[in-house]
Amino acid sequence: MPVVPDIRIAGSIHEWAHDAAALIASASERAIRSHGRFTIALSGGSTPKTLYQALASPTWSRGLDWTRVYFLFGDERCVPPDHPDSNFGMVRASLFYPLTIQSDHISRISGEAEDPSAVAQQYEETIRQVTQAKPNTVPCIDLVLLGLGDDGHTASLFPGTLALQETTKLVTVGQAPTGIRSRLTMTLGVLNRAAMVLFLVMGKGKADMVRRVLEPGSETDRCLPAARVAPESGQLVWMLDQAAAEGLTRRVPPKGDA
Repeated sequence: MPVVPDIRIAGSIHEWAHDAAALIASASERAIRSHGRFTIALSGGSTPKTLYQALASPTWSRGLDWTRVYFLFGDERCVPPDHPDSNFGMVRASLFYPLTIQSDHISRISGEAEDPSAVAQQYEETIRQVTQAKPNTVPCIDLVLLGLGDDGHTASLFPGTLALQETTKLVTVGQAPTGIRSRLTMTLGVLNRAAMVLFLVMGKGKADMVRRVLEPGSETDRCLPAARVAPESGQLVWMLDQAAAEGLTRRVPPKGDA
């Protein structure tokens, strides 16, 4: 059966960040009760940064058992960790440093390495170790955070690229059409094995693409990378603000609306 997304619309940025943080706290509690740890794959970008800053605030910094949280990355640009475009660098400044996360709980992607293909293979093994996956199985990450690009890409899976077609690897080399072109990214195989996938989207500029992904009007829409994220047996949640949701015809009113 097709995955039915859980669409949540917040009335303000503050409410959006609070609701996203609360969802992560709840997911972490379930995972820790189930198997003693919580694995989360992080996303880069300005919208996730808003969430990370909320998680590092006094309200939430004491609300999660950070000693049992293990951090992965869904994708990374092929740049050093101190580069302004590094996903790891942004998360380190907004989340890891403020919370004094132990380094052995952080598994970054070595974007600066000379051989991205070798890094992809190494990171696949890292994912298996962190998730304690059984041999010859696709690991199940407890929670994957994803963003949405203006072209419908998510992680570093861009329309029409080979990375989007990868069916055997967990991590592969991707190519972006602009900016830092060389990327490393988790593939659809591991994203769709996650216990929960949480799309984090804000802003009017994303409204049209949100509508195309969640209410596809053509086969082109259904083939967009973000539209192909459909956890096999997990939850799919979209956390939107009102501006990002304004194009939806089946809108769920934000809390407080009539």
